[in-house]
Amino acid sequence: MRLSKPVRWMLAGVVAMGVANTWAASCTVSVIGVNFGVYDVFSNQPDDISGAITTSCSSSTSYAISVSTGLGTYAARTLTNGQYTLFYNLFVDSSHTSIWGDGSSGTATVSSTDTGRTYSVYGRIGARQNAVVGNYSDTVTVTVTY
Repeated sequence: MRLSKPVRWMLAGVVAMGVANTWAASCTVSVIGVNFGVYDVFSNQPDDISGAITTSCSSSTSYAISVSTGLGTYAARTLTNGQYTLFYNLFVDSSHTSIWGDGSSGTATVSSTDTGRTYSVYGRIGARQNAVVGNYSDTVTVTVTY
């Protein structure tokens, strides 16, 4: 039996201004959300998918990208369908070892100095979670500080 669940991982882009300089760079952020699609509750393999965060700055700028917890915590983000939940997480690396967060609680942020680029977001729902059929979602906030 497969659990039909088109999951939408939504990102709301937020740009926070850092220290003002004599010249003012401007940066924008856009995202491609993580959609886990159909989750198989009987699979022994985790459900892995990727999305993307793209930054674009008017000139070479130092910036850092952080991601909020959404409905859960950095240790266990939560997709919800009414009262039902699925635990998932977001990572900065394809090996799923560094949780993308705000730098607290052992989480990682991504930093660079350039005019922008696209960064992969690696999502994972752990295997063999008991879930009911339905649509599960969570909303996290992406913050670019420069």
